Amino acid sequence: MVTENKPETAKPENVETKLEKGIAMVPQEKKVEIVREPTAMDLWEPRTELGKRVKSGEINDISQVIEYGTRIMEPEIVDFLVSELGSEFLLIGQAKGKFGGGRRRIFKQTQKKTKAGNKPHFTAMAVVGNDNGYVGVGTGSSKETLPARQKALRMAKLNISQISRGCGAWECGCGEPHSLPFKVKGRCGSVRVELLPAPKGVGLCVDKDIKKLMKLAGIKDVWSKTYGQTKSKINFVNACKNALEKTISTRTNKDQEKQIKFG
Repeated sequence: MVTENKPETAKPENVETKLEKGIAMVPQEKKVEIVREPTAMDLWEPRTELGKRVKSGEINDISQVIEYGTRIMEPEIVDFLVSELGSEFLLIGQAKGKFGGGRRRIFKQTQKKTKAGNKPHFTAMAVVGNDNGYVGVGTGSSKETLPARQKALRMAKLNISQISRGCGAWECGCGEPHSLPFKVKGRCGSVRVELLPAPKGVGLCVDKDIKKLMKLAGIKDVWSKTYGQTKSKINFVNACKNALEKTISTRTNKDQEKQIKFG
């Protein structure tokens, strides 16, 4: 009896096997490694003992530096410890000329007359803060405008300090640190300033340049009284900064802190 060898029929391929073959035929993309460019903080080489401790991670909070009264000598320390640090330049100068005369600007220009001609000198004033109780003010002078701005910003970071906020207005009882905890006074030159706590919703009833200082400090509502030559913006701002610093230096007990929502 003769048997015939029948050809073997190919088994039908499943959908999964077809997909696997199709994926295998597609050329795989090469993995590209993304190289992150080093930032200014990565390139920072601290020179002071405080800067070395900050970069190593031993100190990770700006309050640790301010409480012990350690002097900050490098602005990178503030950039490293304070997150979301904002900055503003104040209008301390006045433009000269026939058409643009009288317009406020951020540079205060003076000049010295010599045999070679007039030598101009520029001064700028900057304010830095994180909108949460830390603020600094600084001035810088140079023969050109850009170095003056950089010096002012650097000095503002080196002079950063902590302030206290609260709800010290008797008309308000919200319990949020939106204003000052109590009335404070400051002075610089002939300028005297009184800052009073205001209820929520009043806003910043102060000069336009002082509003920048208050916003960066985290104060939303305040009243003010001023005396003296307030047209001298540098003294005016320094007087307000001096008043804000007294919110920390003034002694208070626990009962008073609870009443004014000290924070």
